Amino acid sequence: MVHPEWVLRFKAKNTEIRYVKGKYYLYNITSVWCPEKKRTKKVTLNYVGSISEEYGLIPSGMAKKGKKKAGESPLKVVPKEEVDFLDAFESIEDPRSAKNQLYTVSEILLVTLCGVICGANGWCDIENYGKSKINHLRQYLDHNNGVPSDDTIRRFYRNIDPAAFEKLFREWVSNLVKKVEARAIAIDGKCSRHSFDGDGNMLHMISAFATEARIVLGQEKVSDKSNEITAIPKMLDWLDVKGHIVTIDAMGCQYAIANQIVKKEGDYIFSLKGNQGTLAEDVKLYFENKNFEKSNSYTDYDKAHGRMETRECKVVSGLKWLRELHPNWQTINAIIEIKSTREIGETSTQETRYYVSSMDARADKVLKAIRSHWAIENSLHWVLDMSFNEDYSRIRKENAPHVMAIFRHIALNLLQTAKKTQETFKRQSIVGLRKLCGWDEQKLDLVIAQKIS
Repeated sequence: MVHPEWVLRFKAKNTEIRYVKGKYYLYNITSVWCPEKKRTKKVTLNYVGSISEEYGLIPSGMAKKGKKKAGESPLKVVPKEEVDFLDAFESIEDPRSAKNQLYTVSEILLVTLCGVICGANGWCDIENYGKSKINHLRQYLDHNNGVPSDDTIRRFYRNIDPAAFEKLFREWVSNLVKKVEARAIAIDGKCSRHSFDGDGNMLHMISAFATEARIVLGQEKVSDKSNEITAIPKMLDWLDVKGHIVTIDAMGCQYAIANQIVKKEGDYIFSLKGNQGTLAEDVKLYFENKNFEKSNSYTDYDKAHGRMETRECKVVSGLKWLRELHPNWQTINAIIEIKSTREIGETSTQETRYYVSSMDARADKVLKAIRSHWAIENSLHWVLDMSFNEDYSRIRKENAPHVMAIFRHIALNLLQTAKKTQETFKRQSIVGLRKLCGWDEQKLDLVIAQKIS
């Protein structure tokens, strides 16, 4: 191929010019002897830089107008509000070879985030989104080589370090839990049902969720040969629970987990079932005794969707007798009974649930914290399944399912924050807001151009 004169003037000994997708690139090369073919073969040493008619040779690591300053935003045009997503995540270690890189880490991350927010469910979706919105993406980053192919994106996320990506996610939202009004943090697990590959297991992750703010605070992958009981302590090692109420279902009702939360100056409310020996039975028998005083109680009424639901919450403290019966549970300061009665027409059903807690609090406050735990099912797990189609995602190879699950959490956090801070979004569902972002680039800018921490 014959190159233009303005390109050839940068050609030197042991270099090679390559023309890719309308752009010119300069590489250092050398020759080595190949014993199998009994001749020399060309070997690429490193990427030198790109060549343009306007700017000439732009060395690797340099911008058009000189070297980027340390800490300078990678964005070409910074929106009215600061975009901190790339600032937080561009430091992830690049798993690719340094040779023949046509797309920066920031470019791959940005097109992925925008694609996921706007409804992309797989690699081809992300590539197609990027191609259709390339002019908008170039308002943020150069994208000199266009948009990476689905194969490039797939290989990148299969080899990225998910533990490092999780750590960056936690740093991104590290200050958020201190700023939201909610005190309750719900912890629960979820499986991505179609993320298995051959004989491998489906992805199982537990998430920490600020229930009132509806923000994911972090996640921890459950080991293939383990369960949530081993993953929750790992999450509590890095999760800041000081001054907060941690709610966990019966699977996590373990005295070691309770001790860990209290040691970190937090409180807990655990759902109580038969997995703790006779503890559940002792609590149930105590509440069935009609002779004790039930002074700390509260009744809540809820009428909606054609039904009436009554919830009576009773809280009992002063439990020296219970701690003596169960010496491992020295952190218990209250036991809780909630009787729920649901009336639909002439049909009435009743359910009784029991809990243990480190809190000695009013019954109305306890009931509010317990009810808020269901937000992790309704506002996180249900939304991921119904709005993001997580259960039907066939991303399943190597590290990709884990990393993309975190990407969905990032997108959901940005969407939920936008609903709270942007008046125009407050009445939108997550599905509706994702559609708006896909249709209107200005709406997408409002979502991604915000600091979440």
